[in-house]
Formats: sequence, C-alpha cells, structure tokens
Amino acid sequence: MSVYKMLEIVGTSKEGYEQAIREAIEKAARTVRNMSWFEVIEQRGTVVDGKVGEYQVKLNVGFRIDD
Repeated sequence: MSVYKMLEIVGTSKEGYEQAIREAIEKAARTVRNMSWFEVIEQRGTVVDGKVGEYQVKLNVGFRIDD
C-alpha cells in the first residue's frame, strides 16, 4: 500500500499553457521525488498592452511518500 502527498505549484510560460505545465513539472522534479500525477486546477494569464503577456497554470502534483 502506498501513501501520497499533494503539492500545489504554479507554472508560467510566454508560449502557452502546455509549456507552463511542462516547465512546472520539470522544475519540481529536480527536488521532489516519486511524482506520479498532476491535475490542472486553474488556468490564467497576464495582459500586457492589450496582448497576452504570460500563461499561468496552477497544478496539484501527487507524489508517493517513501516507506
């Protein structure tokens, strides 16, 4: 039987939501072991001079706690 913990993170990108998700997961993976899944909670962005400035995603990431 496994036990999991959830971590909330926010990823950003100037390219799009998918890139923001990838950046967040890849950066979190540098310090969080045993990540198993993620869930997109929110999508939002910034507006700069009437244009999209940045895409942002809030994620829950699940990781298994070591035995």
